[in-house]
Amino acid sequence: MDQQPPEDQGGAAAAAAGGPPTCYRHPGRETGIRCTRCERPICTDCMIPASVGFQCPDCVREGAGTGHHPAASRPRTLAGGSVAADPRLITKILIGINLAVFVGVLAHPALRDDLLLFGRAYVDERSAGYQGVAEGQWYRLVTSTFLHQEVWHIAFNMLGLWWLGGPLEAALGRARYLALYLLSGLAGSALTYLIADPAQGTLGASGSVFGLLGATAVLMRRMNYDMRPVIALLVVNLIFTFNPWGGIAWQAHVGGLIAGALIAVAMVHPPRERRKLVQYGACALVFVAVLAVVLVRTAALT
Repeated sequence: MDQQPPEDQGGAAAAAAGGPPTCYRHPGRETGIRCTRCERPICTDCMIPASVGFQCPDCVREGAGTGHHPAASRPRTLAGGSVAADPRLITKILIGINLAVFVGVLAHPALRDDLLLFGRAYVDERSAGYQGVAEGQWYRLVTSTFLHQEVWHIAFNMLGLWWLGGPLEAALGRARYLALYLLSGLAGSALTYLIADPAQGTLGASGSVFGLLGATAVLMRRMNYDMRPVIALLVVNLIFTFNPWGGIAWQAHVGGLIAGALIAVAMVHPPRERRKLVQYGACALVFVAVLAVVLVRTAALT
């Protein structure tokens, strides 16, 4: 449980020193946001939406004795999720899984062929005949999103996951953030399966990371932040995606970006009284769309 600081150590100390205020719960984070009740500075990880402005977790907890159900007074994220002590836990776990798979493939290179994504191809090295998603190996749509071949590839994707994932996890909550990540990667795999050469293998977490990028743009628009940095980042990534040299599965990037943006809209924009219905419904619709694409492509290949 977070302890109430003896005084406004974050904001008052920084202001007295002539510097910008810092979050009273995270003294190293500069912020321009203050709790509407106690007026202490709070960072984006600590701010909880209120009817007017934002409140800090302590003020929200103090308001629990209002006659409402206790769950109504619990600290909530912007999307209605529970405020976690470690707002980057799922991001850390996802990075750990990606790194573990990367090390596993380095130790056993044959794993790469067992996990990467391809539609349908004849594999005669092990006399296994035809393999691929069209042959019932649907798990490849998921396992390929945790698979990387080169050091630069996994380094780039994990940096993107860390930079984009942490703030999104804090804003959405763990369950919603995980659903966004997995469905974005799955949508990227589905679009790749639909369009790409069925014998061409693809791999990487880029679809999921592009989903986080699309969600970040939606979140920043919702918070009325300056959109220019995320627009610039998006443009640069799209330029690399559609570079003339090839070698990048642009289908995964586009599929993940679209899915991530659509899910994020449903996460941060619905009215509070129908929030869960809209959020769960949007995730279900994306999953059904992915399933439909996979079934159609499988029927075409077989």
